[in-house]
Amino acid sequence: MRRILIALTAVATTAAGAPAAAAPAHGTAPGWEPAPSAPWDVAAGLRCDFAVHGEPVVDEVVRRVLSRHADGSPKDVAYKGDLVIRVTNTESGAHWDADASGSALVRYGTDGSQSWKVLGPVLVGVGEGKGNLPRGLYVVDGVYTMTISPDGYKSVTMVHGSRTDICAQID
Repeated sequence: MRRILIALTAVATTAAGAPAAAAPAHGTAPGWEPAPSAPWDVAAGLRCDFAVHGEPVVDEVVRRVLSRHADGSPKDVAYKGDLVIRVTNTESGAHWDADASGSALVRYGTDGSQSWKVLGPVLVGVGEGKGNLPRGLYVVDGVYTMTISPDGYKSVTMVHGSRTDICAQID
């Protein structure tokens, strides 16, 4: 079964911040808490040649904080759960439902950096010159790692997998 992280998808896509913690939902296993993804917008030219809007249509992502920094902020966090983000070309109305239902272990640095170990699909947005992938929006799927530097540079290292160019899907 495919699972993922993300409210981190929002982080990977927009390089915003980690989602706010929520109270455990009914039926959530002890230690796991909902990690909802917020809708997001990206202006034309930042990821795709056109403006895009992303909004979860399925969001059952949960997270579990495994360790904390001395200041109490999360250090190591596991994410899992079904997540489908509808990505829409706001100019044409074309859309594509991106399955981002992988699983990840994310280490948050005190400097704002992130180190992800991922199994399955995650939605990744890359700005011009801000990653080892070309500018764009991708579903990266498989077994891989991703690091995000404090300045937002994303480096994806594939062990095995694929990537789907969402901009091409909704152009």
